[in-house]
This record gives sequence, structure tokens and C-alpha cells, in this order.
Amino acid sequence: MTEAQKRKIVLKPTNVELIADAGTPLRDLLFEQGVEFPCGGHGRCRGCKVRVLEGKVAVNEAQLHHLKPQEIENGWRLACQCTLDDNLVIELRQWDAAILSNDTAFEFSPRPGLGVAVDLGTTTLVAQLLDLSTSHVLAVRTALNGQARYGADVMSRVGFSVAEKGQKKLEEIIRSQIGKLINDLIFAAQVNAAEIVDVAIVGNTVMYHIFCGIDLEPMSHYPFVPVQDGMQVFNAADLGWSINPQAVVHFLPCLGSFVGSDITAGVVATGIHESAELVGLVDLGTNGEIVIGNRDRMLCTSTAAGPAFEGARISMGMRASTGAISEVFLQDGAVQCRVLGNTEPRGICGSGLVDAVAVGLDMGTIRMTGRLNADDKSSSGERAWMLCAPVALSQTDIRELQLAKGAIAAGIHLLLQQWGATENDLTKLYLAGAFGNYISRNSAKRIGLLKFPLEIVQAAGNTALLGAKLGLFINDESIYARIRSKMTHVGLNEDPNFQDAFVDEMTFPEPD
Repeated sequence: MTEAQKRKIVLKPTNVELIADAGTPLRDLLFEQGVEFPCGGHGRCRGCKVRVLEGKVAVNEAQLHHLKPQEIENGWRLACQCTLDDNLVIELRQWDAAILSNDTAFEFSPRPGLGVAVDLGTTTLVAQLLDLSTSHVLAVRTALNGQARYGADVMSRVGFSVAEKGQKKLEEIIRSQIGKLINDLIFAAQVNAAEIVDVAIVGNTVMYHIFCGIDLEPMSHYPFVPVQDGMQVFNAADLGWSINPQAVVHFLPCLGSFVGSDITAGVVATGIHESAELVGLVDLGTNGEIVIGNRDRMLCTSTAAGPAFEGARISMGMRASTGAISEVFLQDGAVQCRVLGNTEPRGICGSGLVDAVAVGLDMGTIRMTGRLNADDKSSSGERAWMLCAPVALSQTDIRELQLAKGAIAAGIHLLLQQWGATENDLTKLYLAGAFGNYISRNSAKRIGLLKFPLEIVQAAGNTALLGAKLGLFINDESIYARIRSKMTHVGLNEDPNFQDAFVDEMTFPEPD
């Protein structure tokens, strides 16, 4: 296009300027600036709302349906439904990615060269560059997963891959993005790219399939059994990465169905496979993965917890970043909120949501059934409880949390039952991931998510990344085969008791 056919966007409050061809979808431009598209750009979730301060942006049927007339009049638009047809000034809500890296020290056997550990998450990526002779981390880089514009959760990615024939596109996006992250690490540490000899990647089963180019179609329908789930090995030249072409790239093996190599890495990081005592690992996310076991045998499962723990599908939900209410507590009988970034609240993240419901239960504002006793109104006009204006908790938000906590609690209960144990037999429970690191254990117990003595519950950080780093130093890869041989995958959808357990766990417990 000629210069006359170019258009400019100025983003507020960052003052970033973007130049693009007229007609370019705003989704393609704004994703890199932190705007999220949880429903994959279908105009259903309102998660990509932006405010047009100057310029004209057309309003289509999807926006008329999902935005209120007053919102449209005030300039709000759904970015996924708009194209760049005029010079624009847009108010952009900043989503400062709060991604958990891991700096835990560990035992290792020195080796020459440099290595890279990558935690490939559905939403975020974390990569660390290590000196393999010392295990020292030389640089860290994080990013939003570039696939997220095609859906926030794994099943959205599966749908795009299978129904819309988009798997190759997602594969190219993530391989290219990880290659660029590695280049960023090299630049930050000022090292020679030729010194990189090993890259270890972990991720859930869907990310594993997409990165490795394995057909996702079997994962799109019952019984959700992958074609392959073992160790996948490439060299950098296969992936088109501008590092040592002979560098070995390992994608660690999965454990079955929707239990991926991020959980394999978590088992290695926490040492469950070597423990004489019965211990557990829970990774709280859109798919809640659970492992119960010891050195003799292990059980694992995944349960569709839904994205409430990550702030998604919550009316004013967001990730743990600037402006998110991360804690809610009572002080002198009044509700108090702690906001990340010490700024005005604009939403609530998962840890704040759990706190809020725990406080609401103690106050009687929320009943055991989840029924909300409040007369405020949410932005959609639904019954709500105002936490810290303008952030309110709606009845639907509470139901979303009940679904999530019910699925996790039922999964833990049934795994213990299949083991032949009870909650009292568990000696330690590791909570993995960013949410597990920040959640209040007291609040988690109050809502019935965890039913264990608080002293055995331990925030374990990013065990996936730690396990990937350990993978750079594992000489005998048969360790993964031994873990898999002792691991039994339990399909909760096949357990006749799951539905009853799930319904029982939906309600909130009585106060102590």
C-alpha cells in the first residue's frame, strides 16, 4: 500500500504509536501490546474492550449485542471485531504480565555449554538461559503466548486447530516465538549463540502437540487419547532457530490425556517419584492437574476447572497485574482490598477472588450454597457485591468459582479414594504455578478448595520451569520412563462417582 493508505494508532497511556495498512484487524495489532482475546476473537467475552478516544471505528452486530448502548456511545469497542480504517487514539488497559519464574537452587552435575529451559504455557511463556557448568541463570525472558489471539484456553486452540485447520499456523507461531525468546536471552546475556547445546521445553498436552507437529484431532473428542506423548527430540536447525544448528531440543514427555510434560517436570522438581511418604501436587489453572503418590506408585488426573482461578470468565476478572485486586480481607469489620501496583482497582485476579468469597462467607454475604446476599449491581445489571468501586463480585462470578473449586476438590478426593487413602494420610501437598504461589491457604481452606492441615500445604512456585531446568542436567533419560511406568492416569469422566463428588464439592463448608 502507498503511504496514503497507511493508518496510525496512538495507544494511551503508553503513547506507543503503531503504523499499519488500512483494513488491518485491530486484533493483529493490539495483541502484542497486551490486549487479550479470551474467546479467540469471536466477539463473545468482552475481554478485548478498548476505548476509542479519537477517530472512527465501525460497530458491527456482535458489538451491538455484547456492549451496552452507553458503552458504545462512550467509545468502547471490542477490538477483535474492528479493523483499522481511520487514524485512532485508543485507551488501552495495560496488562503487565506477572509471570512466575523459578530461582530455586538444585543439585546438578556440571557440563559444558549453555542451556535454555522453557515453560510453554497456554497463556504465558517463560525462558531461562543457564550456564551448564554452574547452573547459574544468565538471563530470563517472559511473554504472552502468541497463540492466545486464537483462544484463551486449550480447547479453543484445539477447536482452531481441528475445526478451522489452523494447527500449522499455531505451530509456526510458537516455534518462531520461542526462537525469538532465545535470541533475546542471548542478547541480554551477551553470549555466543553457538554455545547453546541443549534446550528443554515443557508444556501441557495441547502445547506439546502443537509445538511438535503431532495431530491434535484425537484430543478433540472422547476418549481424548493422544497419538504420541513420549519424549520428542529436534535439533535447532529443524526449527529454523539462529543458534548452534546441532543444539538438541527436547520436549519432555507427557503423562496421559490432558496431563502434560509440565506435570512430568513438576514430579521431578518436587521429588514425588522418590518420596517414601504419600504426597500430592496440584497445578491450579484452566485444567487443574493433580498427582498423588510416592516412589512406589503415582496417580494423576486433570479436571476442567475452568479459568476462574486465572481471573477469566469473571465479570471484572483479569490476570495478576497492575490494577488487579489480589487480596481481600476484613479489618475492623470493614472489607479491605489490596491492589497490585498500588493504583486504582480495575479488576480482580484469582487470588483476590478466592479471598473475596472466603470473606463473604464469614460475613454472611455469601451463603453455603453460593447464593449472594447483596443488593449492588454489576456492570451488566446483575446482582453483585461491591468490593472496592468500581470492582464488584457478581452471582455468576461466585458460580464460576464454585465450578472451579468443585472440580479440583472432587478430583483430589477421588484420587485419594482410588489410592485407598484419605486427606489425613497426605504428608505434603505442593501448590504449583503462579496462582498456587499467591493464593491464601486460609482462604483456600475456607471455601473448601483444600481440606488439609495448612502446615502440609506448600507453595512450590513454577515447578514446570524448575523441572525443565533439571532436565538440562539429566544424563539418564530413563528417569522419565520410570516415572511413566509408575504413573496411572485416571480419567475422571469415566469414574461413576465423579458427578456426585463434584456436586457435593460445589457447596461451601460451614465455618469452623
